[in-house]
Amino acid sequence: MNDSPVDFETAPLFGMRFGYTRVSTVAQTLHQQRDALKAAGASKIYSDTMSGARDDRPGLAALMDQLRAGDTVVVWKLDRLGRNLQHILATVMALTDRGVTLVSTSDGIDSSTAASRMMIGVLGSLAEYERELVKERTASKRTASRANGTKFGRPRKVDDADAAKARQLREKGIAATDIAKMLGVSRATVYRYLPDGASLVA
Repeated sequence: MNDSPVDFETAPLFGMRFGYTRVSTVAQTLHQQRDALKAAGASKIYSDTMSGARDDRPGLAALMDQLRAGDTVVVWKLDRLGRNLQHILATVMALTDRGVTLVSTSDGIDSSTAASRMMIGVLGSLAEYERELVKERTASKRTASRANGTKFGRPRKVDDADAAKARQLREKGIAATDIAKMLGVSRATVYRYLPDGASLVA
């Protein structure tokens, strides 16, 4: 696969027109997508039947190996290209860098036009904004979880002293859940050190 940037001034003006289709389950059909791509002039169509969440899509990989500068890839919708906005944009950029035009029949996108290139640029800005939002949400959740006493990483092991303390606390009627919080371990870990039958009581 040749991933080096393309000199668009020397790239061929006309190339092959390929199609790509994807459905998430066998229950869905590719016929609607195939009909739209054939109507758009796709001479050969590559397909995948799997969730967009997966990266190992042999149909898309085979298409990318086939493409040359000046070719065109036709899809039914942009969401056929990836599992989220960032993944879709990465695929679009990979096509653009190789001098391949992207056409989406339902979205009205043709990357050979200035308007569509501007739209792709907007998608890039949205993808970056989405990444920042995810980072902020993740950081906020971790901060809130720490404030509530949640500990991250693998639970620590209980030593003999902790095991003895767990049994003493349980004998005083303290719930296993509360004991686990006191010791900073999981409730399942506490159960392993309680007397027989105690694990049946929370």
